Amino acid sequence: MNDGTAPAEALDQRSLNRAFQALSCLPFCRSFYEALSTNALSAGEIASAGDSYSRSQLSASAVESHLIWLIQLGVLRREVDGQGLTERVRLTPMGLVVLKRIQGEFPPADLISKLHHWIRRHWPRA
Repeated sequence: MNDGTAPAEALDQRSLNRAFQALSCLPFCRSFYEALSTNALSAGEIASAGDSYSRSQLSASAVESHLIWLIQLGVLRREVDGQGLTERVRLTPMGLVVLKRIQGEFPPADLISKLHHWIRRHWPRA
């Protein structure tokens, strides 16, 4: 029986590395990911929570941009209701694996990691 978490062995190590790097580079705190492990949230709800979910105040459009990137990485997914996809997101099984592997707050990324993450995000391979 599947409990909603994927075994770490089944996940591509490169995907996990990209996810770890993103979580260190993005402005979200551990509380953000823990909230998404149990509840679906929208960009507006995250932005209105202020500093409870991020290291700095973010607008709803900035939050949405980060959410889209985390969806592309496979860390988050859109919530589905009877009408189709919603604006709310929650953690994927890979996101749960990443969250479990990092104890405490996410370590801050160094300058090289931030640069590498920015390039990966803004100039993806074709």
